[in-house]
This record gives sequence, C-alpha cells and structure tokens, in this order.
Amino acid sequence: MTDVRAAVAGHAAADVRLPGVRRGLALAASVAGAMLVALDGTILLVAQPRLRTELGAGLSAVQWTSTGYLVAVAALLVVAGRLGDRYGHVRLLATGALGFAAASAGIALAPGIGVVVALRVAQGVFGALLQPATLALLRLAYPADRLGRPVAVRTAAIGVASAAGPVLGGALVAHLGWRAVFVLSAPVAVAVAALALAVRLPAPRRTGARLDLVGAALVAGTLAAGVHTLVGIPAYGWASARTLAGLAGTAAAAVLLTWHERRTADPIVPRPVLRSATVTAATAILLLTTAALLGTLFVGTYLLQDRLGLDALTAGLRVLPLTLLMVAGAPVANTALRRYGARRTAAVGVVLVAAGVTALSWTIAAPYVAGVTFGMLGAGFAAVMVTATAAVVGDAPPGYAGVVGGLKQTAMNIGPTLGIAVAATLGTGGPATLPALAAIAALALVPVLRLPRHSTVDG
Repeated sequence: MTDVRAAVAGHAAADVRLPGVRRGLALAASVAGAMLVALDGTILLVAQPRLRTELGAGLSAVQWTSTGYLVAVAALLVVAGRLGDRYGHVRLLATGALGFAAASAGIALAPGIGVVVALRVAQGVFGALLQPATLALLRLAYPADRLGRPVAVRTAAIGVASAAGPVLGGALVAHLGWRAVFVLSAPVAVAVAALALAVRLPAPRRTGARLDLVGAALVAGTLAAGVHTLVGIPAYGWASARTLAGLAGTAAAAVLLTWHERRTADPIVPRPVLRSATVTAATAILLLTTAALLGTLFVGTYLLQDRLGLDALTAGLRVLPLTLLMVAGAPVANTALRRYGARRTAAVGVVLVAAGVTALSWTIAAPYVAGVTFGMLGAGFAAVMVTATAAVVGDAPPGYAGVVGGLKQTAMNIGPTLGIAVAATLGTGGPATLPALAAIAALALVPVLRLPRHSTVDG
C-alpha cells in the first residue's frame, strides 16, 4: 500500500510545470552535473601516471583511485535515487556536488596515496548522490512527451566532456601537475550546486513510507560485491578462486536482497518501477550496449597502440569520429525518436553498434575505414542513449524519478566493467573478442522489443 500512496503523492512533483527560466536552469544543472562526472572519469586516467611518480605509489594503489570510486558510486546509485525521491532531488544534487567539490579539494592537498584513495571513495559516494538527481530534474522540469530534446542535449554534452577530458587533463598535468586536475573540479562542482539550488523545485510530499535501511544495505552490498568482482577479472580471470568467491557472494547477496524486497512494505526498488516494462527494458539495453562499446574501446586501444604501434595522440585521433558522431547524432536521434518511435530508433542504434564492433576486427588497420567504423559506433550509441534515457525518465512512475535514474546510471556503470572483463578474458588481440562483444550488443535487441512501438516524445 505504501508504494501506491507514494505514487499518488508523487503526482504533484512529477507534473511540475516550471517557468521557462527555471526550466532552463534545471536543464543546465542536469547537463553540468552529467559533464562533471564524465570529465572526472576521463581526466583522471591522464593524471594517474604523474600521481604515481610524485607520491611514490605502487600500481595497485593507483588503480584503487579508479576502483574505489567505481565501487562506491555503483553501490549507492539506486539508494541515492530513492533518497532523492524522498527528500528532494535538488537537495541531493546540491549535497552531492558540494561534497564532490570538498573531496576534490582534499585530493589536491593530499600528502599520500592512502588519502587520495580514501577521498576518491568519498567522491564516489557524493557522485552517487548527484547522478540520479541530474536525470530526475529533467523528469520534474519537462513533461514526459517533451523529454527528447533535453535528453539529446545532455547526451551530446556527455560526449563533449568525454572527448575533452583527456585533452584538458593532459594540458593541466603537463603544465601545472596532477593536483591541478582536482583543483579544477572543485569550483566546477560548486557551480553545479549553485545551478541546482537556483531551480527551486517544490519539496516532495512526505508519505508514511520509510527508508528501508536493511534493503538499502543489501542493495549497496550486492552491487559493491558484483562490481568489485568484475573489476578484478582482467587481472585474475573468471576461474580464479577470488573471482568465483566474489560471484558466489554476489549471488548469495542478490538472493537475500530479493527475499527481503518481496517481504518489505517499502522496497528500495518500488514495485511500480519493477512492473514498468519500458524502464526494465531500457535499463537492460543500456547495460548491454555500454558493455559492448567500452569493451570494444578497450580492445581498440590495444590494437591501435600495441599491435599497430601508434602513439597515444594518433590512436586518439583514430577514435575521435566515435565522439564526434555521438555528439552530432544525439539531435538526429531525437528527431528519429519523435518520427519513428522508441522501438525502431533503438533497434537501429543497436544494429549500428553491433555492426561497428564486428567490422572493427578487419578495418582497424585502415585509417579512413576505421574512422567510419568508429563513427558507426558513435552514431549507434547516440541513438541508443537518447532513446533509452528518454524512455527510462519519461516512463518513471510518478514519485520515483530518482530511483529510476539510479537504475539507469547503475547500468551505465556496470556495463563498461562487464565489457572490459569479457574483453580481457578473451584476450585483447584474440580473434573471438570483438565478435563476442558484438554478440553482447546484439542481445540488446531482445529488450528493444519491449519498448513502445510509437513515440510519446514531441520534442
């Protein structure tokens, strides 16, 4: 019954009609928050070698600056979305951004690698608070049939940030040192918080539903165990005792979580969300396509640099069409979504991704042909990203935009880890690797069939 009461109470928040200026601020806050996270994910990779040298850290410790963040953020995204539904998404976005800024400032001043790792985990916690809120803001600011354009803008912005990260990070590290990367993040995160607070959404209506702390702990524990296990597979393999123990622990936690969620009156993932075919289908599509895409980029980087002997800059330029077509393809995908509907648009995107991954195995050595292939990947992923995001956010049951956004972001975090694990297991240069990743992408056609046939998006 509490699920029903929460859904009814959430109608008011879900149907907010903001004035034009505040709606623009909501879009700006959503885009800025998404770009902050995307920049952080790419810019750190450039800073890690210099960080390792200056702090005298071992390779495994430096890797934990990425792993600690990933485990923390993936574990808490769903719980953070639920908190936003209960206490307000503006509040969660502002808290997450300000905490992210404080952690960034702390890392810039960190005396050793232990402090850096601890603060990166803290960044993951605050990053989890802000990510679902960036999507929920769009749902609260725009009617479901007007989400296409803001989602396309957000998708293009993520592509720009992902491309700019390595370039900006390289310039900062070369001229100012690795600490400058985190000095830059702090004021950007503060600006995101200021934008969020300027939106001034009405507070959600409180209901009798409580936050299930046991369920929250089980969700976080299950996701943390699963992500930590996947992250270790490239080093230890699927058949190692460590991996098997991790998979068994994750499965046991998932069974316990399912048992608990079925019996509690206030589950962390509410029953109206689980019953939404569109939400579950779009989440599965994003999980599979991000696994295929990031696994392919992992393999492609190896083939370009180690097999073909290209330097990092030249290899980056070969891959650049992916980002360019992702940015340019987002508004095209929005137009296709309005005209042809979610099912057909997503299907074309999945086919482009699967075909691009397959073709890369024989086009990687030819510069111009490889560019076209990477462009196919970017265009296909743009279509998938825009369609699936609009479907997830637009079909969120009233009052549950945050937890739905958390599920979507969880898929976007677990997918790449799974894809890299598969690629590393089969071998970056193995003949079966890219076909296997293409097969993972093609599997997304199954949940595509559960998307709406006709478009509910007008712009």
